[in-house]
Amino acid sequence: MGKKSSYLAMRTDTLVTDLISSDFQDLTKAARNLALHAAQLGSLGFGTSFLEWVASFAAIYLLILDRTNWKTNILTGLLIPYIFFSLPSLIFNIFRGQFGRWVAFIAVILRLFFPKRFPVWLELPAALILLIVVSPSLFASTIRGDWIGAVICLAIGCYLLQEHIRASGGFRNSFTRAHGVSNTVGIILLLVYPAWALIVHFL
Repeated sequence: MGKKSSYLAMRTDTLVTDLISSDFQDLTKAARNLALHAAQLGSLGFGTSFLEWVASFAAIYLLILDRTNWKTNILTGLLIPYIFFSLPSLIFNIFRGQFGRWVAFIAVILRLFFPKRFPVWLELPAALILLIVVSPSLFASTIRGDWIGAVICLAIGCYLLQEHIRASGGFRNSFTRAHGVSNTVGIILLLVYPAWALIVHFL
């Protein structure tokens, strides 16, 4: 009886040890997978945030070109909603607060009472700030960070690209004409962010 009891105790200890070892292996595997997935999601999020900055600066760059040497009939007013939907949250929240309200207030006062001294090149930036300040929360918080905003940005980018190619006289001319390369590259950069944001959203 004594040998049998000790044999059963040894078998029980071995079984418990094997179960604990198996559990530790499962926990280690789960922790490794968690870290891997977190790193992947973090890199995707970083990529989206970085491309958001690139797209916003590209749109601002195209607005500047529109007032200098971009001599086409493209509807550049579409860059305003594009910037609205792609502007990084850090900058968007600054203009959404008191600072943006003061800027919008001054712009409206200048436009109303000093129209001749209000620069033409300030009209679109002023419209952007007004849009940011007065936009409902549905657009400012919900749609802006959702896939719908990315779809709107992608549609605007595609429209501007095809209009630019048409105004340049073809795809080849859009890269060879004066200032064509900078304009074309700027518009192509508008497509990268929304395309990447949609890929990340539906992964």
